[in-house]
This record gives sequence, C-alpha cells and structure tokens, in this order.
Amino acid sequence: MTARLLLGIDEGTTAVKATLFDERLRPVRETRRDKASRHPTPGWVEQDGDEVLRAVVEAVAELLDDAPGEVVACGLDHQGESVLAWDAETGAPLTPIVVWQDKRSQEVLDRLVPHEDEIRRRSGLPLDPYFSAGKLAWLLEHDDAVATAVGRGTLRMGTVDAFLCDRLGAGFATDASTASRTQLHALGAAGFDRSLCERFGVPLDVLPQVRATVGELGTLRHESWPVELALCGQAVDQQAALAGAGCVVPGRVKATYGTGVFILAHAGEGIPQPAGGLLPTVAWRIGDRTEYAIDGGVFAAGAMLEWLCRVLGLAREPAALGALARAADGSAGARVLPALAGIGAPWWRPEARAVISGLHGGTTAAHVARAALEGIAWRVTDVVAAIRETVEVRTLRVDGGVTNEPLMLELQADAIGAPVEAGGADATVAGAAALAAVGSGVLGSLLEAAELLPVDRRVEPRRDEEWRVREHARWRAFVAAAAELR
Repeated sequence: MTARLLLGIDEGTTAVKATLFDERLRPVRETRRDKASRHPTPGWVEQDGDEVLRAVVEAVAELLDDAPGEVVACGLDHQGESVLAWDAETGAPLTPIVVWQDKRSQEVLDRLVPHEDEIRRRSGLPLDPYFSAGKLAWLLEHDDAVATAVGRGTLRMGTVDAFLCDRLGAGFATDASTASRTQLHALGAAGFDRSLCERFGVPLDVLPQVRATVGELGTLRHESWPVELALCGQAVDQQAALAGAGCVVPGRVKATYGTGVFILAHAGEGIPQPAGGLLPTVAWRIGDRTEYAIDGGVFAAGAMLEWLCRVLGLAREPAALGALARAADGSAGARVLPALAGIGAPWWRPEARAVISGLHGGTTAAHVARAALEGIAWRVTDVVAAIRETVEVRTLRVDGGVTNEPLMLELQADAIGAPVEAGGADATVAGAAALAAVGSGVLGSLLEAAELLPVDRRVEPRRDEEWRVREHARWRAFVAAAAELR
C-alpha cells in the first residue's frame, strides 16, 4: 500500500523549510532554502518576492522528486506581518516584501496617534510598525508602481501567503490567523474591517479573501512539480508553531526561538483581554469555531546572535557562539539587550536600539556571548511574566534553532522558574502539517495531532525564587536605562 504523506511548508524570515511527514506526524524527508534580507536604508528590511516564490517552489520540488508515498495534504505557514504588492494580471511583484522588522511605516503611524485607542479597541493591536497595516499604507502613499496599478485597477496587496497562493493556483486568499496580525481585522468579526481599512487608507478591494485556517483551501501547482498539492492548512508561522508544540488547549504556552522569539499562550474560544502589554490574536479558525491566543514578541534573538558573529566576529556562526558562551561561568557584568529591531512586548518601543554594556578590561568574547544568551532568556521572561498576569505558566514548550543550544534551555528555565520542554520536530513546519492533517481529515482534531508530537528534552530550573526575583529586577532596570539610548 502506498504511504500517505503530509507536506508542511514553512516560509520563515530567513529560510523556507519543507518537510514530508507520515500520518503520525513523524518527519520522513526535509529540505531548506535560505533567503536573503536586504537593508537599503537604516530601519528598512526587504526581501525579493520572486526569490521567495522560487525558494518555495524549489524546496517543494526537491521533496516531491521520488517522494516515498502520496502527498495527500499540504499546509503552508508564513512570516506573519510581512507584506508586498503585486499585479493581478501578471502576478509580478510591484514592490519588495516589506519584512515585519521594517520600521518605515512609523511616519504613517505617527499621524494616527489621535486614533490609537479606536484602532486598538477594534484590532486589539497597538500602533507599531511591526504590523501590516502601516506598511501597506506606506506603499500606497510612496510607491509609483503601486499608484499605477491602482489607476489600472490591477493592484493586489497582502501578506506573503496570499502572494504565494495567488501565484501557485490556490486563490487570492489568506486565513483568519493572518488577518488578525494585519491591524485591519476586528477581533470577533469575519474578514477585514471596513473602518480600519479606511483609517489606514487601504482599499478593501485590493486585499485577499479571508478564509478558515483549515479545510479544502485550494490546489497548489507548479510546472516543475510532478503532482498538484491539496492545500488544507494555512496560518501565520507562530500560530503554526503553537499547533506544532501541542499547545492546542487553554493554558499551554510555547516560545519559538528563530530570528526573534515569539511567545503564544492558547486562550480558548473567548477573545482574551491580556494584561501587561500583550496582544490578543486569532490562533486558528476551524469551521465556524475560532480559537484565540495571547501573544508577545521579542524581535531579535537568532538575528542578534548572527549579528554578533557576522559583524563583531565573536564566532564563526551562532552554534559556535553557544559553545563560546558555555566556556564562561557567567557574563562578568556584561549585558546585551537584543533590540536590533526595537523592543516588542511588553513595552513596544520600536525606536529602541540594541545595547551591549557593562564591559571592562577583563571582559572576554565568551562573557559577551553568554550575556547575549542571557539577554534573550530575560527578554522571554519579560513576556512570560506578563502572560502570568492572565494565564498560569506551568511549563514552557520551546522550539527553533536557538534551542539547539543546551545553555539556552538552562538559562531560560532558571529565568522563568518553570520547566522548559522541547519537541523532536521543528514545531513550525510540524504545525503546518498538523493543520493540513486536520483540514484533510487525516486527523480528527488538533488535540489528536498534539498527542503525536512528543517532548524529547525537559530542563528543570536550578535557581530559587529569591534569585529569580532579584535578577529579573536587575534586568528590568537595565532595560529601562538602555531603552533611553537612541
């Protein structure tokens, strides 16, 4: 009998990852295509839409070549708030992808400050260049190709998933979890919100359809692929990771350590009212049932480690940086605030800069490497502390490349004072496949999928509560001072 396979596609910030899974969500074969970000001016972060499309096509083609079974369903996740514009007739990108880290839309948001309370009440989101709406408004105001397409009536705009689905045959559409990250969606409603679109100056008719996260969503096809793919799951990468970490019932919390660290807590079917500067977001919509999550983001983690390697030359690569950090018993007073893209939750300071401080004549590269890992752990702890104002955090499920460093897990468990658990598969791409399994009927529910995704590492905290309270207070005092540096 031919094996039935599930395909997960993760269009992340730094790479496209694609993995074939069997019906028990065990990885069978995987591939990866790295992709480049460009910084044409300070604060701008761009990618090339055609390059991203090509990376997806090539990664999938490699997996489908002599695949050890029939691919019965495909799930796609993507880099969330990043946007672009393209032509409805040709499919050609009119603009670069404006990546979620990009800050150019601050000028748009500054004009909207008098309306911030209204915008936050409807969307649940603060005015911050992280979200999609300001980016779309900026492109409409400043890009000549976008203006020309508006005049011709051929403009399409949206997140990267809508672009990929449009170009690969599954329709000009996004899903409910993605819509909730744009700041153009009113929580509890369907589709995009007319009043929010008017406030940002984004025409409703250039935006994609908003559909459920799972189901019969269309067919992906490309001339280089030997078969067509039934698209049965579509979501933001962090919501896919929530599913892939098994956090599918209220109270379960995950943190994905990639370019940044994004912490989500499943909050059930009611729209949450999180405290502490955290955000309500749609986890997924399955049929007519919408489930929600509480969200908090740390905007630089792996990106900070890569910068320390590439620019300062502390190590050849982040993995070697971890080994360097393990060589030091502590940071010897060094501190690193990982804020290359500003500070996200719970403070929302987009203008903040990364800071390295506390250096002295005896500071070594190992001390700075350890301080960088400690800084990431404390920034995650800032978010977890805010989550604890609403949800009890008994354990933290973690995934992502940075969690391959054992010291990272030890530092994180100590900082939050709770066990840290890691699974065997990449939670994001596994979550995309799990959503596809539910959408295709291969699995009956996300709870059934979660039972197939075991934990393979668990790290217990070693420090006591007195130490945690004292050290977290010291960290927060450092952030308060460092965030004032411009």
